[in-house]
Amino acid sequence: MGEEFGPWLARQLKLAGKTQAELADELGLTRAAVSAWITKRSVPRPTVMEEIAKALGTDVGTVHTRTTDTQAGLPVTWYHRPGYPDGGRDGGNAAAFAFDADVQVLARETCQNSLDERLTENGRPVRVRYTIHELTGEALDAFRRAVLWDDLHPHYTAVSESASHQKVGRVVDAGVRDMFEKGRLVLLRIDDYNASGLTGDDYGDGKFAAVVRRQLESLKSGRGAGGSFGLGKATLWATSALGMVLINSTLSVPHEGRTERRLIGRLELPWRSVNGETYAGPAWLGRPDPDSPGARVARSWWSDEETVERLHLTRDSDEPGTSFLIVGAHDLASLDQSAPAPDVDDEDGGDIDDGTRDIKAMHRRLVEALERDFWAAMTGGGSRLPLLETSVRTLRNGQVVLEEEKVDPTRTQPSRTRALRSFYEGTTVDRLTEAGQVALRHVPLKLPRTGGRSGALGTHPAVLLVTEAEDKDGAPNQVHSLRGNRMTIKKSGVAGLPLGVNSFQAVLLAGHAAGETAPFAEEAEEFLRAAEPPEHDRWGQTEELTLRWSHTAHHRIARLTTEVNSAVKELVAKPKQSGGEGGAKLRKALTVPRKTAPRRTAGAALPELDGLDASIGEAGEWRITAEVKLPRADELPAMTPVVLLDVRSGGRPRLDWAELAAVEGCEVEDGVLRFSPGARRAVFSGFTDVTSHPVRTALTRLVLELRTGKGE
Repeated sequence: MGEEFGPWLARQLKLAGKTQAELADELGLTRAAVSAWITKRSVPRPTVMEEIAKALGTDVGTVHTRTTDTQAGLPVTWYHRPGYPDGGRDGGNAAAFAFDADVQVLARETCQNSLDERLTENGRPVRVRYTIHELTGEALDAFRRAVLWDDLHPHYTAVSESASHQKVGRVVDAGVRDMFEKGRLVLLRIDDYNASGLTGDDYGDGKFAAVVRRQLESLKSGRGAGGSFGLGKATLWATSALGMVLINSTLSVPHEGRTERRLIGRLELPWRSVNGETYAGPAWLGRPDPDSPGARVARSWWSDEETVERLHLTRDSDEPGTSFLIVGAHDLASLDQSAPAPDVDDEDGGDIDDGTRDIKAMHRRLVEALERDFWAAMTGGGSRLPLLETSVRTLRNGQVVLEEEKVDPTRTQPSRTRALRSFYEGTTVDRLTEAGQVALRHVPLKLPRTGGRSGALGTHPAVLLVTEAEDKDGAPNQVHSLRGNRMTIKKSGVAGLPLGVNSFQAVLLAGHAAGETAPFAEEAEEFLRAAEPPEHDRWGQTEELTLRWSHTAHHRIARLTTEVNSAVKELVAKPKQSGGEGGAKLRKALTVPRKTAPRRTAGAALPELDGLDASIGEAGEWRITAEVKLPRADELPAMTPVVLLDVRSGGRPRLDWAELAAVEGCEVEDGVLRFSPGARRAVFSGFTDVTSHPVRTALTRLVLELRTGKGE
């Protein structure tokens, strides 16, 4: 069914620049008759439909079906936002600087967005396909004509002239020069199917406006939604060296009476001056809106199949979802000369040109990112289907360079996928006794009350799965943590493992991932989502967590980490042999060294470190959560945690704390731990000041000590 006749006719008149009176004159009817059609009080007879088609310059079928606009009226063009009247200038879209121009970051953000927009009613997964398409020669020339390059060229020239003092300008200038000097352009298209599509009005509060018109707006409120900042879409434009993204959406809910081929383009450029006119930055490719002043503002339009094909936006089916075409896609990581060259040689052993090497490397990096970050979303078992299917293909001028490769998480994540399937199928065990088994433990996440109110809201039983590691899993003894949308959020090791344990892999399921019936699953989902930064790659202190809960709310997450590590150690520890010691226990790696222990009277005892979880943060800092074993004593001395770098000889360099916080059983005062009376254990967390690091953190080993007094 097409759009209602009245609203459709009103828009066609605006597009054609005709008034109701002018149409009435052409038809030989009264204005009242046309007005009755517009207001939906009546519809014209079939014979009048033919006359209306002639007046609008279209065929009678278009008037009868009303599933597209007529070709009459204002043509599709680029609208550039005028410069600010107060003289303000933007050097680019600040949101794009939140992410690197990295296809692996792009895969993480776009796949997460597609998961959030999955249509859940049919139970099927959302299908996401990445297509790398290199254009050269006539194919490149035809595409430039399709995007009206001649109209854009003065704007790119203006940006290039100001590139010396604009970072975005330098990127764009390099992208334009690369296209013309090398005679090639890389398109990267992301298609999702069984997704909602960009629904809603061009300007209203809907998904279309949130993605295409606005910044830092996220309308995601669904159960287990991954995104929350409205930043992920910026990776699309950040990955384009030309700042250009074209969009074709098939809607799950009709807009203006139709669903297919809703097109628009958006260009992200910095402030510029062209022919004496100033422009603020962004531009949109669309049909001029007759309701805007001077009909200058471009809005989305319902395109024909030929135009969609010229813009390389043809979709495989009428299934709802959206196609994003990144024009001039580039991958900074693949240009990093310090990174090892990927294995992208020609299958016959011969040399390949740089262009082929680039797109093959991009193909491989996309597959690796999808396998690493979305293995759980692509895993099903029992009655639970996967949430996601992904694939990657590579073309040159429409010809296949690399066949479509469906991402299979069992290939690189065999142990973790086995663990998740076992949980879904109900075949887990309490303790590992044979190869291939999956052990399950529930670990408590004590949820605080919002608004800084005292007491706990409740305890959410997160699910911990542990299984034997295989060689293909990568680094052993890792814990992958995830929640409702099953994207890997946090990856961490387990410190203080006993000697002689078999290599393992562990998975922590929290929120809705722990099961829809798990107690406080919804509350845990909301809490952990608020504890994630824009990159969604860890749980910890965030501004939202502080504002909605309290400045100490992140201690609950540190406590969860401690519980997880303790449970893992218990599950992987080898049972004691009868009649013996049962194997040597791993000597505590983090204890007070004997040479620094203070003198004390016989029988006196000091707190000692009993566990450590340490990882390297985004800024290169050491992030630490430590557990302290407290002896029975009426009064315990204050202790100072000291962070050192391990060296082969000489004194160990000491690092400064950027933050040190108490989690349980202690207080922190001027960098000193004071323990609660009667407590048998304490937990504290913190991270180091990167300015005190003498070398890059990834090249160092961490030593943590407890010292009495001020720690000197």
